[in-house]
Amino acid sequence: MTDKKILDACCGSRMFWFDKNNPLVLFNDIRKEDHVLCDGRKLVINPDIVSDFRNMPFDDEAFKLVVFDPPHLKNLGKSSYMAKKYGVLGFTWEMDILEGFKECMRVLEPNGLLIFKWNESQIKVNDLLSILPQKPLFGHPTSKNGHTIWMTFYKNL
Repeated sequence: MTDKKILDACCGSRMFWFDKNNPLVLFNDIRKEDHVLCDGRKLVINPDIVSDFRNMPFDDEAFKLVVFDPPHLKNLGKSSYMAKKYGVLGFTWEMDILEGFKECMRVLEPNGLLIFKWNESQIKVNDLLSILPQKPLFGHPTSKNGHTIWMTFYKNL
């Protein structure tokens, strides 16, 4: 379906990418939106493909690397700045994240890597890991307060 080797499964506004138009990456998100934030900045969510990370239209084993940075907040107003920037988890967040994880692994080729970014300001990493079918190889907390963690999973099939 694509010649891109990397999938960003929920790219949002591509905040952490150094090259927001990297030619190796297929940017996917459930939203395609433009917002003017309260401070006047523009927030643009413009994926290459609009699809839900729980059911992506990609072939099995299509990517060498998958980045999974799903919404991590569940207690937000739907029109708040944070909801616009990061998205909002629903009441079924555990099932949604599990389905998204499985879908990311489905589209990842054998011996591929899944990079999973999570912020534990509302849901702790241990609660997240308790619902996933495998544990990460390693991870590293970032940010001033250490609430964001990057985890690496390996698909060994």
